[in-house]
Amino acid sequence: MGGGDGDGRDGRVGEKSCPPLAGCRLEEPREEDERFMRLALRHAALAAEGGEVPVGAVLVAENGTVVAAGRNQVEHRCDPTAHAEIMAVREGCRCLDNWRLLNCTLYTTVEPCTMCLSALLAARVSRLVYGSPDVRLGGVRSWVPLLEKKHPFHSIAVTEGVLGEEAQSMMVNFFRGRRGELSTDEIL
Repeated sequence: MGGGDGDGRDGRVGEKSCPPLAGCRLEEPREEDERFMRLALRHAALAAEGGEVPVGAVLVAENGTVVAAGRNQVEHRCDPTAHAEIMAVREGCRCLDNWRLLNCTLYTTVEPCTMCLSALLAARVSRLVYGSPDVRLGGVRSWVPLLEKKHPFHSIAVTEGVLGEEAQSMMVNFFRGRRGELSTDEIL
């Protein structure tokens, strides 16, 4: 991984340019982050086993309790909104009987798309932790960086790159299996 060495990367797997983020607080990884990201990776593996893009998500309460988990189910449900993050948010809202997920952290294996990041903001998720960036569809820094500007009523803390190489490897292997021998840049 790069980082400050002039290669245009900022310590995140696959990241080529990093716009400033006025709409969030960037945080360093915490001790528990890898444990919860490993759980998200298990859900991503379940998605891949079911023929879905391997993205997994876990919603964790402030006390460290796993409230909800999700994995991509777009194909299975014939629902373009059935992304891992959305599934975890929906389940979390039901479990907590509240649409506001204040003091919750969402762990997701890949940078959320704009739809999923918008849902996290609407649900008032306090913190987002993701593994690999998604340079094609990511909503934090990559494709459409939603957090370049301040959100009108919510700020989210973001931690990037937790087990990012494992998440990226899972995505690359999944798409190589479907599309043949493509370069990582063509896949991600």
